[in-house]
Amino acid sequence: VDATGRPAPGKPLVVDGRVRIDATLADAADSDAARETLARLRTAVHAVPGSDALVGGSTAQQYDTQRTAARDRALIVPVVLAIILVILVALLRSLVLPLLLVATVALNFAATLGVSALVFEHVLGFTGTDSSVPLYGFVFLVALGVDYNIFLMSRVREESLRHGVREGVRIGLTATGGVITSAGVVLAATFAALGVIPLAFLVQIAFIVAFGVLLDTLVVRSLLVPALVRDLGPRAWWPGALSRLPKEGGTAPDPS
Repeated sequence: VDATGRPAPGKPLVVDGRVRIDATLADAADSDAARETLARLRTAVHAVPGSDALVGGSTAQQYDTQRTAARDRALIVPVVLAIILVILVALLRSLVLPLLLVATVALNFAATLGVSALVFEHVLGFTGTDSSVPLYGFVFLVALGVDYNIFLMSRVREESLRHGVREGVRIGLTATGGVITSAGVVLAATFAALGVIPLAFLVQIAFIVAFGVLLDTLVVRSLLVPALVRDLGPRAWWPGALSRLPKEGGTAPDPS
């Protein structure tokens, strides 16, 4: 360190024929500018013929973690949604309704991430979100959202066989709405308790899951899904037997 307090040029460290060169970035180690500099530096050293140079450090660790997390999300999210779609198709005996339910789960997750980003930046003062938090939040919210979907729509299907699709939605929501809402509130309170732990990762997970569960149980599962299914009527159950029910009532026709 020179008289100004900045790192001074030093000699490379050579150990067993390997050379280590230390460099200090002009930008903060956790900033976007530092990560951009790191990417340019790696491109430059890897462009040297025969070079097997590696670029490490705290910025490199953060950069690699973010890229790995992004790659994991790009793989895991569509695979999970596809598996859930197949399970819902087999359970509900429909193609349209499972697509609708998966879309509402994805919409709930996207809305939760958007609100969380605003809260983290403008309320809690975080400089960013931990790169692994979105994937953890996705797993929790999708798993819980699909559970609530199954509870609701299984009952709606049973009632629709007796009373028709539109009336079946009303009866099914009345029968399961209180249970789903109570379970969601309890679960949200449980995860919110993690917010008192002074770790940014846990605070972020706590808010995302708690807010996402409340949004799912109070808005998506209680209002949006029933309204969409009621509006679609028998078409929501296509191509199953329920899709051939009269819109206002009746019993399911014999599939044969």
